Amino acid sequence: MSRFRTVAAVLPLAMALPACSLRMQPAEKPRPGIAVQPLPAPKPPRIYRLEHLDTLVQVPGRVLRIYPAARPVYERLPSPEWVVSEPASAAEEESFLDFAAQEKRRLAHAGPRVLRTGRALRLRPTAAAEVRLVNNPAEDERNVAYEYLANLPEIKQWLVSVHLYEGGYYVLVDQRTGHRTQLMAPPVVSPDGQHFVCGNSDVLARFEPSGLQLWAMDGGKPHLLWERQTEWGCTQPRWLDNKTILFEQDFFDKGDVDTRVVRLKVVP
Repeated sequence: MSRFRTVAAVLPLAMALPACSLRMQPAEKPRPGIAVQPLPAPKPPRIYRLEHLDTLVQVPGRVLRIYPAARPVYERLPSPEWVVSEPASAAEEESFLDFAAQEKRRLAHAGPRVLRTGRALRLRPTAAAEVRLVNNPAEDERNVAYEYLANLPEIKQWLVSVHLYEGGYYVLVDQRTGHRTQLMAPPVVSPDGQHFVCGNSDVLARFEPSGLQLWAMDGGKPHLLWERQTEWGCTQPRWLDNKTILFEQDFFDKGDVDTRVVRLKVVP
C-alpha cells in the first residue's frame, strides 16, 4: 500500500516536468523544403503613415521632427484669449463677426494710451507720435478695418487685427516706438517672453496661407527667425516650455479635414 502512495506522490511531479521542459525548448526550425510564411507586421493607423506630416524643413536643410502629443496635456496648457477658434453655431458666428462690440469691451480695459475716435483706432507710444489706424468701409478691395485685440506686456506690444475685403492679417505696434510688425496669425508668447509663435490654418478654403512663424524679441523689437508655409495647418499653438510647442495639426485627407495634436521643438 505504501508503494502505491509513493507512486501517487511522485506522479504529479512527473507529469509536470514534461510541460516545463517543453516550454524551455528552443524555437522549432522549419523542415528542409517546407516554406514557412512569416506573420504579417501590425499595420499602424493611417495617420502614422502620412510621413509628410511629420517634418518641417528649414533652410539650409535643417529638419524639425513633429511628434504625436497627448490631447489631455495640450488642453491643460494655457492659451491667450485672443487666439480664438472659429464659431461653432450661428449665434456664436454673429457675435464673432461683430468685432466692434468686442473691441469696445477691450478698450474699456486698455488704458488711456489706447482709444477709438470714430473710424480711427489711436495708439499712443511713449517715445513716438500717435499711431492712427483709420477704417475704410468701401465696398471693394479698398475695404479695411482695424480691431484692437490686446495689450502684450511681456513683449511690450499692442496687438491689432486687420480685416480686409477678403482675408486679413495681424499687426504688432511697439508701445514705445510705434513700430509696426505684420504677422500671419495672433502671437503666442513663450513663458520667458523671449520668443513667440504664430500658427495659421486654412487647409480647406485656402484663402490664407497655412503655416508657422517663429519670432524672437531682439533688443525689445520682434525679429522673424523663420517662417514656413505648409500644406497642413497649425491651430492654437501652446507652449509646453520655453522651447517646445504643442498645437492642433489640421490636414486634408480623404476629402475632409482631420486634426491631431502634435509636439514640435521650435527653439534649439
